[in-house]
Amino acid sequence: MTTLFISDLHLDAERPQITELFGQFVRSEARRSDALYILGDLFEAWVGDDDPSEAGEYVARELSALQTSGVPVYFIRGNRDFLLGQEFANRARMTILPDPAVVMLYGTPTLIMHGDLLCTDDVAYQQFRAQTRDPRWQAQFLSQPLQARTAFAQQARAASKAHQSGLKQQGMMESITDVSPATVEGTFSRYGLDRIIHGHTHRPAVHELDVDGRTRERIVLGDWYDQGSVLRVDADGFELRALAP
Repeated sequence: MTTLFISDLHLDAERPQITELFGQFVRSEARRSDALYILGDLFEAWVGDDDPSEAGEYVARELSALQTSGVPVYFIRGNRDFLLGQEFANRARMTILPDPAVVMLYGTPTLIMHGDLLCTDDVAYQQFRAQTRDPRWQAQFLSQPLQARTAFAQQARAASKAHQSGLKQQGMMESITDVSPATVEGTFSRYGLDRIIHGHTHRPAVHELDVDGRTRERIVLGDWYDQGSVLRVDADGFELRALAP
């Protein structure tokens, strides 16, 4: 048996083939697993649990059926779906975890997170993150009509693209939008663990580094823009693989 990790699916109506790939994955490999962990950005955008998107309804049905089959589903909010709430989680029958969270994987304590908290060199994003995670900001935002919230999400996506375009022009895109090495080392030291699993950066890889005289590993999940990406963990180790459409 294995425990599965995915992130950064960015599901929306514009890429129905990826939504279907997710459904196939849930109905096949995930049914044979010990658990499924989704580490954020399941959706391209999420403006509230009252959003009647087809992708949302599809995901809720598939994950609810997976839970019914006996496989627990755990979710950490990402930077695109940080407003996903308990109402949708109940429909999908998944458990929302804090970001970050420590889980035990076959005897190995592991820190799991979306990953944006590690990208501290992107100061503008971290400021935006702090604002939008404020419960008062979220309550005020969710009190607005759905149309207004959707318009805000579109504006935020446009602003994010403009921000990234500016970083590219300055030649800083790779360094600013990736994790900060100092923050990674500090996180390992703070939690005292030897493994971190996260997404967000869309740079799938396994990194080994020495922190405090110990070898640690940071496993980065891939995105699902053109294909899937899944991390399989079992008692013998782990495997990070692409998932073809």
